[in-house]
Amino acid sequence: MEHENLINPPDKYLAKAAALCSKGEKCEFDIRQKLKQWEVSEQNADAVIQYLISEKFLDNQRYTTAFVRDKLKFEKWGKLKISAHLKQKRIPEKLILSVFSEIDKISYKKNLEEILKSKLKTEKEPDKMKLKQKLFRFAASRGFESDLIMQIINKIVSEN
Repeated sequence: MEHENLINPPDKYLAKAAALCSKGEKCEFDIRQKLKQWEVSEQNADAVIQYLISEKFLDNQRYTTAFVRDKLKFEKWGKLKISAHLKQKRIPEKLILSVFSEIDKISYKKNLEEILKSKLKTEKEPDKMKLKQKLFRFAASRGFESDLIMQIINKIVSEN
């Protein structure tokens, strides 16, 4: 594959990357990985990324906000799992915490309570301690914080 030594981004890579960004939110890491896959030189990749950022195709803040919102709403993930996935995408911790600070704490707790109540309906475990352990593991695998999990588990198990 030919590699131009240009300061300006090569049009063919720029067009492909811009098309990806316009289909859905992408972060800088996603596009950098695609450019690497397309065997774009480091210099050209940097130029493409800078152009996409300057033209508002790429915005890590917007990506992080959308990612957090979607994972909370549709996947019912907790903050720990969301944070881990964002860190894999090289999103800065400061940005993640900033977006987390905007989460409605009441709806976040309600989310956890709903998934635990739903799981509780499917569990046939008669031993309360084992039942709590199963519910805890389930919620932890969804990425919720331990103290919040225990608080909700104690509440819903005592109601039943």
